[in-house]
Amino acid sequence: MAAAPSYLASSPLSRLAAPRRGAAAAAARAPAAAPQQLRLGCSRRRAQRVVAMAGSGKFFVGGNWKCNGTKDSISKLVSELNAATLESDVDVVVAPPFIYIDQVKNSLTNRIEVSAQNVWIGKGGAYTGEISAEQLVDIGCQWVILGHSERRNILGEDDEFIGKKAAYALSQNVKVIACIGELLEEREAGKTFDVCFKQLKAYADSISNWTDVVIAYEPVWAIGTGKVATPEQAQEVHVAVRDWFKTNVSPDVASSIRIIYGGSVNAGNCAELAKKEDIDGFLVGGASLKGPDFATIVNSVTSKKVAA
Repeated sequence: MAAAPSYLASSPLSRLAAPRRGAAAAAARAPAAAPQQLRLGCSRRRAQRVVAMAGSGKFFVGGNWKCNGTKDSISKLVSELNAATLESDVDVVVAPPFIYIDQVKNSLTNRIEVSAQNVWIGKGGAYTGEISAEQLVDIGCQWVILGHSERRNILGEDDEFIGKKAAYALSQNVKVIACIGELLEEREAGKTFDVCFKQLKAYADSISNWTDVVIAYEPVWAIGTGKVATPEQAQEVHVAVRDWFKTNVSPDVASSIRIIYGGSVNAGNCAELAKKEDIDGFLVGGASLKGPDFATIVNSVTSKKVAA
């Protein structure tokens, strides 16, 4: 197993998160963190329609608890979530560590669905340490997160393997949060779109029905670093991803699939991010371990309604 890469540590990314200085400056040059220009302008789409979000499904917020928690801390977190007032028109999902899924399922309100953080590529058997999609279904787990950068870049899962895992999970009626995203050096080299499109193609090579798939764009340089993409940077990639679906899958899938953002999303920045048309929700890391903060992020859907 490879050692944890250095980019997961905090790094000086201030120029990547620097806000753009107005529409004229944005049109005149690419932002420093995103050398490539968007091939399909998003202004034309906005002129044609005014909607709450580009994806036609509900706003979606997932909480990835990663390898965190004890029975006691998770009991406290579940109590906070059960007591929270959440906007009704949001799909809410949390992903506990495997060993706590049953505890969460048995104590969490039905308002919130439960996800696994990983799943095996096929039917169970002699695969020590793995969990099958059939087992997730057996305990009432509705979702799984696949393709997270930590699985890709620490544990060495490649694009094809991830795509096949997603296809098998879907075949067993487990819905998929499919992650994509670029490393810091890839963004600085102007390869953001190339990397994301390559990862999307690997999903598309295995998936034929996208109804139960949510795409999570998570720039790796923003995960756990406290550095978040500006709303403009995130929107730029989300528009490009939706355009990729239109060209490579179908216009119907492009208009319906939900594309959510992840990467140091918190209670303080979620409202501005939510206002962007093609940001259909969030995949939240550290802030999902704090019930009140996670509720604030879920309720940021109200900012999108105002923006529309």
